[in-house]
Amino acid sequence: MAVIGWRRWALDVTPLRTSRDFRLTYLAAGVSFLGSMVTYIAIPYQVATLTDSPLLVGLLGIVEFAPLLVTALLGGALADYLDRRKLVLGAEVGFTLLTAILVANALLPSPQLWLLYAIAAISATLDGLQRPALDSMMPRLVTPDELPAASALNSMRSTVGSLIGPLLGGALIAWVGLPAAYGLDLLTFAVSLGCLIAVRAVPPPPDADRPSVRGVITGLRYAGSRKELLGTYLVDINAMFFGMPLALYPFVADRLGGPTVLGMLYTAESVGGLVASVSSGWTGRVHRHGMMIIVAAAAWGLAIAGFGLAPTLWLALLCLAVAGAADQISGMFRGIVWNQTIPDHLRGRLAGVEMLSYTSGPSLGNLRGGVVARFTGVTGSIVSGGVLCVLTTIALAVALPAFRRYDGRDGLAHKQQVDAERAATAAAAAAD
Repeated sequence: MAVIGWRRWALDVTPLRTSRDFRLTYLAAGVSFLGSMVTYIAIPYQVATLTDSPLLVGLLGIVEFAPLLVTALLGGALADYLDRRKLVLGAEVGFTLLTAILVANALLPSPQLWLLYAIAAISATLDGLQRPALDSMMPRLVTPDELPAASALNSMRSTVGSLIGPLLGGALIAWVGLPAAYGLDLLTFAVSLGCLIAVRAVPPPPDADRPSVRGVITGLRYAGSRKELLGTYLVDINAMFFGMPLALYPFVADRLGGPTVLGMLYTAESVGGLVASVSSGWTGRVHRHGMMIIVAAAAWGLAIAGFGLAPTLWLALLCLAVAGAADQISGMFRGIVWNQTIPDHLRGRLAGVEMLSYTSGPSLGNLRGGVVARFTGVTGSIVSGGVLCVLTTIALAVALPAFRRYDGRDGLAHKQQVDAERAATAAAAAAD
């Protein structure tokens, strides 16, 4: 009985056993993300070292977000029309070249600040082209019944990368230097490119819409018409905008112990996220997905406020771990809602909208944190953001009753009906 009870909570790895292409894509994305998380902390740290300015570190968020406003929607439209695997592979080659430039810049006697912002902007551009294709591949690689398990696995993949990457990055920066941190990221692309080359093609649906402004608008209208989808976007943007203190981590780390502590701060959230992931077996038995996202977002805000008030390193890390677990649970249920409700012919475009939702919040949130810190200090910025996150999450829950009451069984039935009707229409047109 104890074994059966444990399995009900354990992470479901069925998609890794049953789908070869899911395994390859999972490994490619996991290794690449691990390296990216090293660079993710290295660039802000290098900017902070060169400028000693929270505002200029926060400005990285805007530099990264601005290109995504265009390329995420464009990438979504392309993912609905082209082979999704080729889009992912092409962007990965671009990331490889950019990382090589970061290594070269870090080796210069006087590294160029402008180049860090330029690479951040170009990387965001490539990410906007790659991520919708990568996200929209998943429903094609696993069966509908495996979607909750695949969503949990993807969340764990991100968590492990977020856990190990910052630790490696902080250690490399402290003990070897920035060139070594960027160099590790560069090495990871050998694995990711090899795996992606081995993945079979993921062609678009036979009646795929050609990329156009009208097609993008169609995707946006669909997202707005489905209140359960709209709720996932707004709650996540809200939580990250008010409760995302990443731009302030280098300055918190200076107070608590330096570069090694910086890696610990970035890693703490991932520890909580990993605990949530490996015990995620229960998520497949929960159907009130909207309510779970609301509860998790509010818990995130409370934990971030606690982090801002924490007087010691261990308490700060504990609060971040709780925040990471809440964010992981929110992400898992958001992924389930997206994959169970969106028809395949719109999956790429809606993945672009999703990308805007989960990247705009952190990017703008980092800027908000830097600006507010100029007037209230680092602690005031973090605490006020956490409190506002909780209050606005409650307001969104009240304003979106359809999202609050959303039942995943209804969403999956709706998607299957739309896909069947679309297939029938395409078959009838082909017969004529």
